[in-house]
Amino acid sequence: QVQLVESGGGLVQPGGSLRLSCEASGSFRSIDAMAWYRQAPGMQRELVATITSSGTAYYSDSVKSRFTVTRDHAKNTMFMLMNSLKPEDTAVYYCTASRDPYGSHWYRADYWGQGTQVTVSS
Repeated sequence: QVQLVESGGGLVQPGGSLRLSCEASGSFRSIDAMAWYRQAPGMQRELVATITSSGTAYYSDSVKSRFTVTRDHAKNTMFMLMNSLKPEDTAVYYCTASRDPYGSHWYRADYWGQGTQVTVSS
């Protein structure tokens, strides 16, 4: 099994920045691609960004050019730097991991974290 623990969420003003972290433990060697999802109240869950084990990243149109996803394999950790945050970015953000190598629209999550709340408000 793989455990994923997110951190870094919080309250930020519009235009501000946050960096989310996701640390993997357990059988983390079975992980290949990873991704961030988010879900706002009353909305469907949305794939935000994926990153393969080689570092190839994919972003949804709603966050492209504002968010950057990276991985530190030595620390078994994935990060997402979120800049120019907007109120519509408010959501619970979930870290996920896959046993498959595919990112982008082919990504399939096998493991989920508990989620971290991001609130963008003045």
